[in-house]
Amino acid sequence: MVHGAAVWKSSLIPTKKQASMSRQLHARRLENVDKNVWLEFTQLAAEYNVVNLGQGFPDFSPPSFLLESLCKAINGGAAMHQYTRAFGHPHLVKILAKFFGRMLAREIDPMKEILVSVGAYGNLFCAFQGLVDEGDEVIIVEPFFDCYESMTLMAGGKPVFVPLKPQKVTGPALSSADWVLCPEELASKFNSRTKAIIINNPNNPLGKVFQREELQMIADLCMKHDVICFSDEVYEWLTYDGVQHIKIASLPGMWERTITVGSAGKTFSATGWKVGWAIGPGHLMKHLQTVHQNSLYHCPTLTQEAVAVAFEREYELFGTKESYFKQLPTELQEKRLKLAESLRSVGLQPILPEGGYFMITDISSLKVDLNDPNSKDEPYDHRFVKWLIKEKRLGTIPVSAFYSQESQAQIQNYIRFCFVKDDATLKAAEDILWQWMKE
Repeated sequence: MVHGAAVWKSSLIPTKKQASMSRQLHARRLENVDKNVWLEFTQLAAEYNVVNLGQGFPDFSPPSFLLESLCKAINGGAAMHQYTRAFGHPHLVKILAKFFGRMLAREIDPMKEILVSVGAYGNLFCAFQGLVDEGDEVIIVEPFFDCYESMTLMAGGKPVFVPLKPQKVTGPALSSADWVLCPEELASKFNSRTKAIIINNPNNPLGKVFQREELQMIADLCMKHDVICFSDEVYEWLTYDGVQHIKIASLPGMWERTITVGSAGKTFSATGWKVGWAIGPGHLMKHLQTVHQNSLYHCPTLTQEAVAVAFEREYELFGTKESYFKQLPTELQEKRLKLAESLRSVGLQPILPEGGYFMITDISSLKVDLNDPNSKDEPYDHRFVKWLIKEKRLGTIPVSAFYSQESQAQIQNYIRFCFVKDDATLKAAEDILWQWMKE
């Protein structure tokens, strides 16, 4: 018996050959999605303790009413600290249905037509996994938030890219409105294999807000080819200079084929809360819910309750000067103009965004020695941003990271700044730029 036990034990010890398994360990859906620009540049920015205008989050506190609603939820009894409904806390989905139902002029079923997940990211993941099948084509408008491509690939789909292109302008002030889709080029991307198109409105990193005519062009193609639209609208309240945000789901015939994604983190300046939602027709949303219940399953009750209370406040104050949805873009308008002026003062030409958190600028006029042998194969803007972090302690993001591999060579002269920062942070960035220009 002792001998037999020893033999049994020894069989559990892997031999050298067994330890170096020859079989492929990773799932094929992870191929070509292992790199992440946010992980790389966020880590680099932290390592060099930079003035961070790279990552898109406010470095100021959320509104007091949101924090008060969270404190109230914390002390709201035992139920606030336990599981809630898997597809969304009832209090939250009901006020979301009421709020966005008024905006879309339709009745929204809170239980069947809304999903609350872990931020916009979680909802996008559920949308791609639930609606994109092996071999389906997904049209992605460039520039795009990088997860759109990786989520398409992980679902077995094929990304098909169509760019926003800058038009020639006559005035000195360049605007994100000057970047448009070519109607013929967009139409050429649709075919019998096209399952979905994804748009980001307002766009990250460009700040473009799609006009009604542009959205109607997309809608007409979606209806003609029976295509779903994923509309990422996390910056919907952040528009400037009187520009209006329009939901593509509000256009005739588009509710039935649109998944609209929103974010409490962007809406209430609390990005770390990771509360987001998807809204759409029940025949589509049921598939997102199936993915959610078999992956993430559930989101924190406390933060959902706090967001619900905040939305009830905004429902009552909607359109008034007391509404946070009015106050935040007014505050950010000043920061946006301040950053633009800082960039112009040192000889850079920013693209003034119509909406969102971000501003891109052309760096081709800056002459910098980037002869780093360790990064010679990277796009120029990646190398420039790394140099800026290491040598000037200023964190930004390369814009080519928002483009497909095929397009990056044509878009290497732009970097992205985030202006949703405290005034002291923006002043510190301005000082770095001024000091650099004096050298």
